[in-house]
Amino acid sequence: MATLEMPPVTECTVAGCSYNHDGCHAFAITVGSADGSADCGTFIPLGTKGGLDKVVAQVGACSRSNCTFNADLECTASSIRVGAGASGSDTAACLTFTAA
Repeated sequence: MATLEMPPVTECTVAGCSYNHDGCHAFAITVGSADGSADCGTFIPLGTKGGLDKVVAQVGACSRSNCTFNADLECTASSIRVGAGASGSDTAACLTFTAA
């Protein structure tokens, strides 16, 4: 069985996320599609900073099956960027999403 290397989150500009402090400190993020956008499902808008001591975030899962980089619900991009979603700074979205 071959393993797929999960793409890193190379940038996150969402200042209001608990995992983002000088980079994303979540171990892995999930990109979802509940409302039709490529939202970061790991976004947590709390005042407390969380996550790991190191910046190691990667894409753990992606349910945007209509993305060019999605193969069997796994992200095949070399890396991704996360930024403000369609609703502004209170959400986070995968800015690397490209409709197939």
